[in-house]
Amino acid sequence: MAIVEREHRLDEEVSPERLLRDDPQKASNKIAVFQYLTVTVFIFLISGFWKLQVQNPDVYSEAAVRNRIKSVPILAARGRILDRDGRIIVDNKASYSLLLNRDQVNWEHLPAICDALQLEYGELSAKLRRMRAAPQIIVKDQLSRDEIAWIEAHQDANTYPEMQLIKSWKRLYPQDGFAAHAVGYVGEIAEAELNQTQFLNYNQGDIIGKDGLERQYDSTLRGVDGQQRVLVDNMGRERQMEDAQEAVPGKDLRTTLDLDLQAVAELSMDNKRGAVVALNPQNGEVLAMVSRPTYDPNKFTGRISRTDWNEIMQDPHKPLLNRAIQAQLAPGSTFKPIMAIAGLETGVVDDETHFHCSGGASFYGHYFACHIARGHGDITLHRAITQSCDVYFYNVGNRLGIDRIAHYADLAGIGRKTGIDLPNEAQGTMPSSKWKMRLARQKWYAGETISVAIGQGAVTVSPLQIVEALGGLGVGGRWYKPHLASGQAPVLTSQGSFNAGNLEQVISGMYGVVNEGGTGRAAYMPNIKLCGKTGTAQVAASEKTKGAKIGSSLANNVWFVAFAPMEKPEIAVVALFENGGESYNAVPIVRDVIKAYFDKKVREKGSLNAKLAPFSPPSLFPAQPLLASLSSLSPGKDLLQ
Repeated sequence: MAIVEREHRLDEEVSPERLLRDDPQKASNKIAVFQYLTVTVFIFLISGFWKLQVQNPDVYSEAAVRNRIKSVPILAARGRILDRDGRIIVDNKASYSLLLNRDQVNWEHLPAICDALQLEYGELSAKLRRMRAAPQIIVKDQLSRDEIAWIEAHQDANTYPEMQLIKSWKRLYPQDGFAAHAVGYVGEIAEAELNQTQFLNYNQGDIIGKDGLERQYDSTLRGVDGQQRVLVDNMGRERQMEDAQEAVPGKDLRTTLDLDLQAVAELSMDNKRGAVVALNPQNGEVLAMVSRPTYDPNKFTGRISRTDWNEIMQDPHKPLLNRAIQAQLAPGSTFKPIMAIAGLETGVVDDETHFHCSGGASFYGHYFACHIARGHGDITLHRAITQSCDVYFYNVGNRLGIDRIAHYADLAGIGRKTGIDLPNEAQGTMPSSKWKMRLARQKWYAGETISVAIGQGAVTVSPLQIVEALGGLGVGGRWYKPHLASGQAPVLTSQGSFNAGNLEQVISGMYGVVNEGGTGRAAYMPNIKLCGKTGTAQVAASEKTKGAKIGSSLANNVWFVAFAPMEKPEIAVVALFENGGESYNAVPIVRDVIKAYFDKKVREKGSLNAKLAPFSPPSLFPAQPLLASLSSLSPGKDLLQ
């Protein structure tokens, strides 16, 4: 009984009525807070209703439409790249790609999608986070038939609604890296590129030209994507196609390249390192451009695998380097015709000037050897060019001095970019007293000139620079800007007011190199008046280089530059054979390209008279190997067959 009475008293003490009686102010505060909170929520709801129905109805109506109208991109085909005769070098092939709609992405679905399509989950998730602003993201190109079938079976609204299969275009490049450095390749735009001026109108995920002509003429080759609007229900199922904005294909790019000459040049460089460039010195048109080793641009068209990328980047011979415009090597004796015109124009030598070559000569306390140990005896300019006598040109260089040499070399384009329509051209080096002072804060010493006089020392060129330089001498001291895009008007970049007799002497000496038993006699061809100049450049000043085998890292780099015909050159060709040993190893490369040029002229002339069909190069694409016999091909065969 006592316990019951005590519990009753406790209930009385904690009852609400007792609390209200004990602390009415505290209860009043609680009620006020509740009322204010209720009013705040009500005002928030009213303001949201006001924005939705009165203030911004169009914005929310558009958002509602987007929930039922899905936009599917229609990808534009990239323009083709053609040779000078309209034959296809780079084409497109219809393909399919997987697109993910960002607003429907379920992160729990990604592992299964990656497993089915052989994607790396880490890379895919990183891409989705990186491209937050993109409403749709292409995650895989060039889908196989099995992958397409899997996507079609799983892209319904109940399984993986974020997946969208779209038609796309696979860039189709020639096999075996044919013309790879000239045409370049395409790939997805990088974050750093989006900040560059030329790509201000591009978006994340866009495919752009990464190198070569693909990069240089990206705005021409790139089309304008269209879009297909699709009506979908609240489950994401497609119900009706709306009006489509068709894609606009990119424009084709016709180049100055001649596939016949390109094929011969490619074959001639098989299993070699170096470059070949053929151009028309009368207008700067590039007829062929080869750099070896090469790479397969087809590996870049989707997303290059990590294995392929590592293989390319770890190759010590740098297959991505376009040696035709980026190699910076000593030109060796191919520099001597420039020395000859400089000596004649300044009057330090003439056709009567002779020097004695006993196998070498001393200048400023150092002995400089000739490439012929027994020497050439008494020698004049013509024979010095023909036999490539170093001692003769040591003396010419000593009389000229470095700054006069630099003046004439600069006139011919040595030490400056040619301006060819390709990205990342190297400048090369032509030393001078000002150059050394600017670079090293030191004066130029006369003894340094001796090596420069034979194309060694600090002077470096690219193959394109040296063929442009000597080709320009061949057409009378006029140098035209090299270019690969067809239809451009010739641009004269430099012109020398040379004495006609002086030019004739230099060209006559180069004629003797090939036709009078000179160092390039292996290039001799009847009925073609070919002028040329060999060059050998040491890679290391060491006795170990003597007799080094072809391909050895110690073997000399060798050059041959030639143009024809003698009177009015139509073609100039250079071959750089890295570690080729002796210059005569480069001679056949140039000879074969020039022979192909004149053979084609004869064939075309004959075909006009219905006597002979035009020459056709090997197929560029996988149906027939590049190294197939040229003679086995039928005339006029389509390169894509």
